[in-house]
Amino acid sequence: MYIFIGNNLSLSRLHLRGVVVLTLTLLLTLGTTLDSVWASTATPATALTVPKLEPTTNGNKLDQATAFRISQAVIGTTPTDYTFLDRQERPVRLSSYRGKPLLVSFIYTGCFQVCPGNTRSLHEAVQTLQKIVGPNQFNVVSIGFNQPFDSPSALRAFSAQHSINADNWEFLSPHTSIVEPLTRELGFSYVSDPSGIDHILEVTILDAQGRIYTQVYGDRLTPDQLGEPLRQLLRGAPIPQTLSLVDVVDRIRILCTVYDPTTGKYRYDYGLILEIAGGCTFFLTMIWFFINEWLTRRRLQRAATTKAIASVIPSS
Repeated sequence: MYIFIGNNLSLSRLHLRGVVVLTLTLLLTLGTTLDSVWASTATPATALTVPKLEPTTNGNKLDQATAFRISQAVIGTTPTDYTFLDRQERPVRLSSYRGKPLLVSFIYTGCFQVCPGNTRSLHEAVQTLQKIVGPNQFNVVSIGFNQPFDSPSALRAFSAQHSINADNWEFLSPHTSIVEPLTRELGFSYVSDPSGIDHILEVTILDAQGRIYTQVYGDRLTPDQLGEPLRQLLRGAPIPQTLSLVDVVDRIRILCTVYDPTTGKYRYDYGLILEIAGGCTFFLTMIWFFINEWLTRRRLQRAATTKAIASVIPSS
């Protein structure tokens, strides 16, 4: 009689083990499916175009092929942890921005056409991205490289002129002695002459570890140009041990949005949302089915055991 009960318990454990194996298999299958969907919607970080550089008024110009090679050569490297002064003249280290993706642009406040226009387009792109991924998901810094003229006060006036007061965007002034190694390590090329400065138009994107992830080129930046590499970095970010409701919403935004070139904005990809919802529904249904099946078998086994015990115990 006790052997019979023991066999029933063994069968129950084996069935539970099978449920666990099948559940893990479903999890791995769902994860692989989602990875393939996400990969199909991502734009490779290496899909870049050579920027068009305009000559200065005296005919001296930056060689665009050389500037492009220099900017590409630094991808994958980690810049030195330089110290800057922010708009309030407080020291800021480059490493203080680690933990989140970082967008870096170089400007000089004496520019009256290209830099202001480039900053405006970057501002518009950043505002759109903040609505999609959340304002706390990445940081932006604009570095004034024309020293000693791009002082903290000059950068403060420049940012105020363009109404840039976002919490995740800072304007930094480097010491004259570090401008050359700083620009070299970030792949930023420029040529100075009496009439102005000819420079490459790029935004350098660093990952959360401070490594250069990619370069984005152009004088009219769009949310798509910055959004795709930024979303790739955020998708690969480790999931924190405790997630708040805001974190969950931000991750849904990152995964379920696509860029619409007709409107210049991101919109929700409802097809992808339905695919994810369908996969989750199937997964939860299978879990419910196996748990219900296991509980049913447990009830039947207990009933059989009770009946067997009752049959061998003489009634008083």
